[in-house]
Amino acid sequence: MGQKRAVLVGINYPGTDGELKGCLNDVARMRRCLVDRFGFDEAGIRVLADADPSTPPPTGANIRLELERLVRDARPGDTLFFHYSGHGLQLPAETGEDDDTGYDECIVPCDLNLIKDQDFTELVAKVPDGCLFTMVSDSCHSGGLIDKTKEQIGNSTKQNKNSQHRDGDTKPPSASGVGARTSLLQIIRGVVESLGAHLPCHGHHKQSTQNGGKEPDAKAEAEPSTNASVATANRSLPLPTFIEMLRDKTGRHDVGVGSIRTTLFHHFGHDASPKVKRFVKVMVGRLRHDGKDVEQGHAALRAALEQDVQSVEEVYAGPPQAAAARAALPRNGVLISGCQTDETSADATTPDGVSYGALSNAIQAVLAGRKRGAAVTNRELVVRARELLSKQGYTQQPGLYCSDEHAKLPFIC
Repeated sequence: MGQKRAVLVGINYPGTDGELKGCLNDVARMRRCLVDRFGFDEAGIRVLADADPSTPPPTGANIRLELERLVRDARPGDTLFFHYSGHGLQLPAETGEDDDTGYDECIVPCDLNLIKDQDFTELVAKVPDGCLFTMVSDSCHSGGLIDKTKEQIGNSTKQNKNSQHRDGDTKPPSASGVGARTSLLQIIRGVVESLGAHLPCHGHHKQSTQNGGKEPDAKAEAEPSTNASVATANRSLPLPTFIEMLRDKTGRHDVGVGSIRTTLFHHFGHDASPKVKRFVKVMVGRLRHDGKDVEQGHAALRAALEQDVQSVEEVYAGPPQAAAARAALPRNGVLISGCQTDETSADATTPDGVSYGALSNAIQAVLAGRKRGAAVTNRELVVRARELLSKQGYTQQPGLYCSDEHAKLPFIC
């Protein structure tokens, strides 16, 4: 029998505009559940929590390090589990290209160093055969976080939305649409200038309306509940709120929708998302193609140039089918999402001051309804969680993303 190992991440963002209440409680309950119900050894569970000084801070770099270690050391027969409670974010495409959902779905570490859906896809693709990686993301916009994985329950990806588009529905707007488009030249210029280099302007370029257009309201809307005494907020970090937090974090007050990726690269350098670094590499390549001399001495720039990019399309919000076909598919992963990509996940607090994520609480309730040792399949868990949340008055709809075979397997083990 293989080893059982887990990484649990809870982020409440205390003292920020995005503060939550229940994420650390979710992690504490899941940790007890893994030990008491599923037989995990305490030593095999790594916890990262932003309000617990006894754990490593859940920065982007630390989360990636723990997940890479989890997968790197995996052997056939091992059980791998990742639980995330915190904010989710939809990052609009910067070029007009779309992935399965039209956005980069991301989780938001405590330092705002985003981890994207493609990062999870590449991680799960490394899981060896005979080993299963199960991920629970109790966050907003979490449907499809393991990109290119079959959608068993939900309607987040194009494979289940094509019929809606044929009926005349339109896909969600991206920041690269009319009225909010940042030209490729502006993006390239932003990348290089963020590293301290400046390029001469040729002609007049219209200022990008990065902060214009319709944006989600920065104030979290309460989720409905049949129990009016339970206070709820959502775990979505609206783009304007994220941008404001990123400005405070980096000290760069010119951050806008079209410069989020370049700002992340400038601030985090080698520790930025691999997809962000690939984006910068391609943009620098475009500059060189146009005859611009780009200095390579900057350490962050060297980190970007070391990235393996097989096609230009890989840096956009999602590679086209040709690029996707070359990539290893994440066949050994299971994602249970708190909601669909266009929905929010609730962060609830009772009158007694007990806080939790709605999905996390539902999972614990479903498991508690089964005798210890009685298995519940991944499909059954999501179906039951949906039913329970609906009865409680929540509108979020958890999703299941995995192969047909894995949908029938017991949750975790």
